[in-house]
Formats: sequence, structure tokens, C-alpha cells
Amino acid sequence: MNHFFRIISFIFIGFLSCKPAATDIQSIPLEAGQDYPTYGGTKLGNRYSTLDQINASNVNQLEVAWQTFVNNPPDSLGRTGGEIQCQPIVVDGILYGTTAQLDVVALDGVSGKMLWKFKPFKDKRRHPNRGVTYWRVGNDKRILFTAGYYIYAIDALTGSSIASFGDLGTADLRDGLADNIGHDVSKLSITATSPGIVYKNIFIIGSSLPETGDAAPGHIRAYDVLTGKLKWVFHTIPQPGEFGYETWPKDAYKKFGGTNNWSGMSLDEVRGVVYFGTGSPSSDYYGGDREGQNLFGNCILALDAETGIRKWHFQTIHHDLWDRDFPAPPNLTTINHEGKKRDVVVQVGKDGYVWVLDRDNGASIFPIEELPVPTDGLPGEHPYPTQPQPTKPRATMRQLMTEDDITAISPEANEFVKNRYTQFPKMKNRFTPPSDKGTLLFGYSGGAEWGGTAIDQEGILYVNSNEAPWELTMIDKDTRNRMSSTLSKGNALFIRNCAACHGADRKGNGNVVPSLVDVKKKKSAEEISTIIKNGNARMPAFPYIDESERSALADYLLGLDTKSKTDSPHPSGGHEQIQTASDTIKKDFPYDPKYVIQVWQRFIDQNGYNAVTPPWGTLNAIDLNTGEYKWRVPLGEFPELTKKGIPLTGTETYGGPVVTASGLIFIASTRDERMRAIDKNTGKTVWEYQLPAGGFSTTITYEVKGKQYIALAVGGGRGAKPGGWYMAFALK
Repeated sequence: MNHFFRIISFIFIGFLSCKPAATDIQSIPLEAGQDYPTYGGTKLGNRYSTLDQINASNVNQLEVAWQTFVNNPPDSLGRTGGEIQCQPIVVDGILYGTTAQLDVVALDGVSGKMLWKFKPFKDKRRHPNRGVTYWRVGNDKRILFTAGYYIYAIDALTGSSIASFGDLGTADLRDGLADNIGHDVSKLSITATSPGIVYKNIFIIGSSLPETGDAAPGHIRAYDVLTGKLKWVFHTIPQPGEFGYETWPKDAYKKFGGTNNWSGMSLDEVRGVVYFGTGSPSSDYYGGDREGQNLFGNCILALDAETGIRKWHFQTIHHDLWDRDFPAPPNLTTINHEGKKRDVVVQVGKDGYVWVLDRDNGASIFPIEELPVPTDGLPGEHPYPTQPQPTKPRATMRQLMTEDDITAISPEANEFVKNRYTQFPKMKNRFTPPSDKGTLLFGYSGGAEWGGTAIDQEGILYVNSNEAPWELTMIDKDTRNRMSSTLSKGNALFIRNCAACHGADRKGNGNVVPSLVDVKKKKSAEEISTIIKNGNARMPAFPYIDESERSALADYLLGLDTKSKTDSPHPSGGHEQIQTASDTIKKDFPYDPKYVIQVWQRFIDQNGYNAVTPPWGTLNAIDLNTGEYKWRVPLGEFPELTKKGIPLTGTETYGGPVVTASGLIFIASTRDERMRAIDKNTGKTVWEYQLPAGGFSTTITYEVKGKQYIALAVGGGRGAKPGGWYMAFALK
């Protein structure tokens, strides 16, 4: 670590400790040790711990220290409510995390005993919750977290709501979104999947939004930790007079949404700067009405944490048409580059690229090439003519699928994929615009994913990466509407609202979006209607679809919807009630793209395996000082393929690593439902444990009474058996 930076940090922390109790703000250390007090270990977000009790010589002696079930009890069908994606935190020996039902739990770090459980009471919408935020001033200790539309403040020791915060313990995530845009955002889907971050008494947070034309603005907001009142707003779609306004058509801020930070933030407390990445503008894959560079979409941003004023930005995708969001919080670290210490921001992308920028001015440490790219987009589209690409490090995944990439795990799989591959136009550039003829793209499910990355004290980045091609086909909106006008009301509503993800055949798109073909065996009409209204897991809420339309959709999915039940066709070609729903959302948010998704699904073989040659999931070690790889290994396996003699393939991973001072990386995240310890110098697995369900979350480590623990959420799901536990491991 930079010696000067460490000294300044100690001075800063010491200065705070001399203040009166009323302003004695807790400053999170630069390295996680006994505690793991914030998302990412510390506010720098590096998932690095100084603990070294568990090392390569004794890691094989790890055993389960405790295992606590936190979800609701299974229902009559054995369902426990979905997966847990939470990366927990530990403060003063207490582990804080969330359940699949978005309850918050406090567990004793030694025994796993549940100390309390808090159930959100304002909003029952289901969405992933990946962590909570801890704050304290003197004896005032709070947990801040989000569920549905709301930020909750609860007492960290008792789990009781803090009534003086906002409206009896809650603040509204919709605050500040409607400023100057001239329409109501109250009926739009707004949540926050990743926790916010605290600077002094300021809680800063992004939001998770739909990626269609009904997306709300993705502004960054800051709230007062004590009162819950809004303190500042940063407009990610600039308004008149703001920097970047000219990179959009006139008054674009009144029409478009997205450009949000859904993946979390990192904070430099000494500089007083918050860093984060943004996603693409909405809607995904077609931007014909948003000609221009579209700041601050797909940007790495630095804001003054006190005021929200922009310090600098770096845009990595101009006018995004490929949904290449930043999926994880950036890391803040210090490297030694060309003989000089450099404080840097490290941001990984869904496309596998790693951006290493100067923390003070946003300049790239490694050279950037601005390359010409194809501009032959869909009618009305305006693809940007150039795109930036870092020369180092090289991407953690391939960028294009060629015939040489077709899977060869069996002759049958090779033939099946080859026949399908020939149906798509050949791509020569990863920035080929989406098409109504079909496109094969990498990046939707990684490269990097939301679990985050780890960086050790030597400046080595550890990142798990996915390699999965996806099929994308666009369709003209008018053509789609004409097609749906011949369908029953429920089917037409499904095509317009659901088919982009679940497919017109309702088969889903792999392990990310589930099949709805046999949903009647799993859900009742009431449950389906509730999910449509409130959202569930990665599925956003559809609050603008009214009760009668939700009923029609449920009937269709349950096989009760027939053409005879359909309203008479509307003169415009649609159905009267469908038009009503469309008109409602247009009044609230007017963007209605000319082209929409027709097909969006994983490109797989006949048995559901990845269509490309392995590895399908890797763990990578990248030296940020030089931009070179130290090693790259497959992560995860399909045991049934291993038994056939197929070399280790790796699997898709959801969750991330933690690295310790003993030289070990701990990571679960794989579809084979295992927890692994990996030697950070070689990439070799030195210990593994078969979990009771999938651990699709990020592992942490902490120490209580001199004993080191490795812990994670074992939430299950993703097409496999359900979970619902938090688990901790320790030496015998």
C-alpha cells in the first residue's frame, strides 16, 4: 500500500476520533481484518483481508463452524422463496445479511445463532439484494438497506426500525427522480439491488431499473443518514446547462431512462470522492431516438461525495446498443506502474475488459485505442462511428464467435451448433449493431458479473469471468403489434411485455431466465399476478399493468386463456385493454422504441451446454502494475462431463472472490455448488467443499476471539435445488 496514503489515512482517522461524539463518524479501515464491515470488505471495495490464520498448510482442516437457515420455511411444494445473492458484512462479531424474502438478519459470528430478523413492511416486491450498509456515530449504530421502493434504517443491535429516519423509518427511492422531467415516476419500477455507501452522514445510492422504454431516470441520490432527507442528486442524463447535455438530442432527459448505477460504489474517504460505473441508456439494443454519445451512459464516474458535483468521467461505450453495463463496483487500489506509485480506479466490464484509471483525473494508465466500428444499424439508428478499447489488460473472454469456436464436446453437439450457427450473419466486429436478421453477442452474463473482484496488496486483480454467447433478434414494433393482434388478450400481453426475456415459446433463455412452460405446476394465478405487479429476482415489476390484465396474463400462462375470451379487436390492430395499458405508460414515460427484442436467449447445444468451446467460466489473475496475466484457470465443472473424460470446462459463475494475506482466494459461485480455496500464486485449487446448494454470492472472512471464519450465503436456485442458509467455516 502507498506509504504516504496510509499515513494520511491515519491522520484523517485520528482527526475524526478527536471530534465530539455527535460528529464522531466511523471511518472504515483501508483493509479488512477482524471485521468485514462493508460491501467489498472496505469502502475501497478490494475484498482483501489481512487475516492469515487459514493458510495453504492447514486449509484442508476447514470444517463447517455453523449453518443457519434464514429464509421462510418451505411451502407445501418445498419452495423457500428464491436465491440469496447477499455478500454479508461483519461488525463486532455480528454478521448482517439479507434473505430471499428481503428480510434482514443478524447472526452471531461464532455460533450462527439468529439475534434478530427485520421484515420490511412497506413493499413486498422481490428482487435481488446483495448487501447492507453499516453506519455508526457513537452508540447510534444503524443498518441501511433497500427493499422495493424504500430505504430502511434499523437499529444494528436490536433490529428495530428507527422512526426518526424519513417516514417512520423509510426513505423513498423515487425522491429526486421526477425533478424537471414533467411526468410521474410513481408507477415505474425502481429498486436497488446493491447497497449504498456512506460518507460522513451521507448515504449515496444508485438504482436498479428495467431496460425497456419504461425505465425511470438512473440519477444518483444522496440521503441524510440521520433524517432520511434527500441531500443531492446527480443527473446521469444531463439537463439543460449541465455537462454532457449536448451529447443527447434536445430534451432527452424528459424522454429516456436508465444510465443507472445498479452494481454499487466505492469511496475514497481521504479525497472525499465516490466512484461508480453506469449502465446503458434505455431501451437496450435500439437507440434510434437518442442520437449522440449519450453521456453519462456506460461511464466510470467520480463525484464529490459531499455535493454530488462531477469530478471526472470516462465513457467506455459510446451510444450503447449492446447492454454492456458495468456489473460490479470499482476497486480502489495503488499500483507501481513504470516505477511510480499510482492511486487508481479499477473497473471490470461485462465484456471482459478491465479499465485502470488515475483516481484523480480519470486518465487511463494503459493506452486506449479509439477504433472505427460498423455503423450499419437498424432503420433510424445512429451507431457511434468509433469505440474505445484498452490495449492492456486483454479481455478475460472472447469477443466474437467464429466457426472455430463451435463446441466439440461431442460430435452431436458440434453438428447441432454448427447447423444453428450458419443461420446467423457472420460478425467481424464486437460492435456490430443489433439486427432483425439475428446477432450472436457475448457479455450479457459476463465477462465479469455482479459478485465483484478482489485485489491484493501487490496489485494483483482476481476476477471470475463467464463466456456465454447469446442470440439477439430485433423486430419492428408495428410488426410485433400486428402479430399480437391475432392472439388472445393474455398471449398478446405476454408477447408485448414478457417474450423479450422468456421467449415467445415461454421456454426462457437458459439458467438466467426460467422457463414458464410448466409454471402451472409451480404457481397459482394469484402468485403469478403478484410477481407481475411486484417483480421477482431479476424480473422487474410491471406496476402499470392493471389487475384485469394481470389476470389475463396469468390465465394465459396457466393454459386457461382462449381466443374466445379475447375482446374484439381494436381498430388500430390491437386490443382495447392492451391499448389502455400502453397509453398509461406512455403518459408516464413517453419513449416507445421503433424496434424491440424478438429473441433473446442463450446460444446452447441440444443438451443445454454452452455452444462454444470451453472454458465457459474462468478465474483470472491480472497484474495491474503491468497489465499482464499471471494465470487463467477454468472455474467449476460439470461432473457428468468430467466422467466422460472431457477436460475441465468451467461453469458460469455468479458471486465473487475474497483474497487473504495468507495467499488464498476463497470463492463459491459455480454451478457445481462447491466452495473452493485457491492458491493465489498458481491458480491451483487446494481445498474444496460440496455445499448443500449453490453459493451464488460473494465469500467473506472475519475473526472473532482469535478465530478466523470463512462465510457466505448459500441461497441455491438458478435451476438447481433451493438453499436458504448462511454458512461459516473455521479450522478444527
